[in-house]
Amino acid sequence: MLRPIHNLFDPRDYPDLLVGLSSPDDAAIWKLDERRSLVLTTDFFTPVVDEPYDYGAIAAANSLSDVYAMGGTPFLALNIAALPPALPPEISSEIIRGGAEKAREAGVVIAGGHTVQDQEPKYGLVVVGFVDTDHYLSKSGARPGDKLVLTKPLGFGVTTTALKSGRADPKDVAEAVSWMTRLNKKACDLALRAGVRSATDITGFSLLGHALEMANASGCGLRLQFESIPFLTNARKYGDAWIFPGGAADNNLFFSPQVKFAPGLDEVSQMLLFDPQTSGGLLLAVPPDKLPGLLEHAHQIDQPAWVIGEAVEGAGIEVA
Repeated sequence: MLRPIHNLFDPRDYPDLLVGLSSPDDAAIWKLDERRSLVLTTDFFTPVVDEPYDYGAIAAANSLSDVYAMGGTPFLALNIAALPPALPPEISSEIIRGGAEKAREAGVVIAGGHTVQDQEPKYGLVVVGFVDTDHYLSKSGARPGDKLVLTKPLGFGVTTTALKSGRADPKDVAEAVSWMTRLNKKACDLALRAGVRSATDITGFSLLGHALEMANASGCGLRLQFESIPFLTNARKYGDAWIFPGGAADNNLFFSPQVKFAPGLDEVSQMLLFDPQTSGGLLLAVPPDKLPGLLEHAHQIDQPAWVIGEAVEGAGIEVA
């Protein structure tokens, strides 16, 4: 019988592993010395848009995001690609080019990688970065009274699912792509400058899923204001047509027992909060005395920042 991996690995045997399997954080952290640590992550997925270049850029931005979510600075990456043997080489090269140019924008060197054959394309990066040993971001640092700040809107899942079914307006796709290809570098810098200690990025588990990871790891509850949560222009339109990806139903099934919705919040609104995101924004838990300075700096550097709720005593999530 196979033994669970956590039974085969005792973190106490590796004191320099600051973040690993024992926490729900976005990347692993290995202590190098008292000043610097390595932060490591990997991510890859199937195409979410039609344009190969955009797909590569989105996949790279998504992979880099886990390092930013930990407060790190990525510097090195490796390609991971699974490509159909019949895929035209010009398409494969555009995927790789999109990833390479997004990595270059982040100041990251792609130093190699590995490819295999598969019937459905998959692409992403292994990413290595540096992070301050004593000042990395984690999901466990939120405290009651902290204000919750989101740095990208929601709605990527319903929009790209509408694209796959041929029902998406090109303008809506372009809006989603513009956000999904946006690096979380400025959002990370914003958090570090303000002294934020708790963050996560919003990806496949949806806003509510990743927010619950933060709440549970921090031992507190979260209260969200639905009217303050930003969405893509026509995310509601696709929600009303019930064009949700399968992952939204999975998220709803798994996370909803820990979520309490206001009685007047309709089912579509609820499902939009379970919508899986690709290369979503950061969710920051900001100490209240740091919030004015953070919002002022966000405006100065053209980094969107929406205050969508707060951490509270208790457990789970309440959506008002």
